[in-house]
Amino acid sequence: MIIDKGLPSRQFADVVESFRDHVDFIKFGWGTSMVTKHFQRKLDVLREAGVDFYLGGTLFEKYIIQDRFDEFRSLCQSFGCRYVEVSNGTIDLENDDKADYVKRLSDDFWVISEVGFKDATRSDVMAPRQWISNIRADLDAGAVLVTLETREAGRGGICRSNGELRYGLIEEILASDIPHERLLFEAPSVDLQSYFIQRVGTDVNLGNIAVSDIIPLETIRLGLRSETLLYFERRPSLVD
Repeated sequence: MIIDKGLPSRQFADVVESFRDHVDFIKFGWGTSMVTKHFQRKLDVLREAGVDFYLGGTLFEKYIIQDRFDEFRSLCQSFGCRYVEVSNGTIDLENDDKADYVKRLSDDFWVISEVGFKDATRSDVMAPRQWISNIRADLDAGAVLVTLETREAGRGGICRSNGELRYGLIEEILASDIPHERLLFEAPSVDLQSYFIQRVGTDVNLGNIAVSDIIPLETIRLGLRSETLLYFERRPSLVD
């Protein structure tokens, strides 16, 4: 999943044309879709290229906190969204209530939910069992993917305030019965991308990838960069 933070429309079109083979989704970060000039042009580019998109979860939260859920649904329909993101990373919304929104939206869209808070302090005290319970609840409600939050800056969610990954949390999630192909790990940094590729596999779902990192990430997946070269080309002496 590539994040668009507000690229100019011509640059956006060039990015999609050049890199669409490596992109599954483009997410229009937070509420940028509301203030992007020629936003419809971007959607036309994506449809022509066959690349899916969705609006940032913070926009969903904005509508929910204003008690405008039906308007959010109508907005997504007006844009021709096939996917929507449902999150509670900022607002005070219990996960059971978030899962209910997932269920209500899944009649009309494929829903990508998100677990974890943007505030690192709130996420740090969220126990692994709660993460796993919330993931399961979203999947049971109809989510096709569950995103594990870490923001575009690599802070909060599955990362601590200093950017360090919560390795124990990740291990408990992976040790559960949740299929990793139903998880989307936000990984805006090279370190996170390299870690998840080596820990989960080359087909791991990664998100919040910057436009400038599309090709570099592909080289990491293929062992064409130092971070994963030895992962793909281990010599017997190194294994020993």
